[in-house]
Amino acid sequence: MKVAVASEQGLVTEHFGHCEAFMIFNTVDDQIVSSEVVPNPGHKPGFLPRFLHGLGVNTIISGGMGAAAVGIFNEHGIEVIVGVDGSAERAVEAYVSGNLKSTGSVCHEHKQ
Repeated sequence: MKVAVASEQGLVTEHFGHCEAFMIFNTVDDQIVSSEVVPNPGHKPGFLPRFLHGLGVNTIISGGMGAAAVGIFNEHGIEVIVGVDGSAERAVEAYVSGNLKSTGSVCHEHKQ
């Protein structure tokens, strides 16, 4: 499974669309087996969910995200976990061990 984290300097960012990069973790049997950093190619409405889907991402972790992006991720079968902060790697470790749940936090600048 591939888990992407909207990140900046190894930390989960508050808004996924404006992150510096996506840390993508490959997991097997609830363990991280590899990771890579993919620079954010730019924030355009609807683009990033499709971009990450194209990379084979199954789950996205972020501090917050607009409702439209959540909807597009859901259309592609990608689980959205929001309301997270701290270390990107620790967030993924918590997620794969079943100890990280989404708070449903939506970015206020996108809430309508």
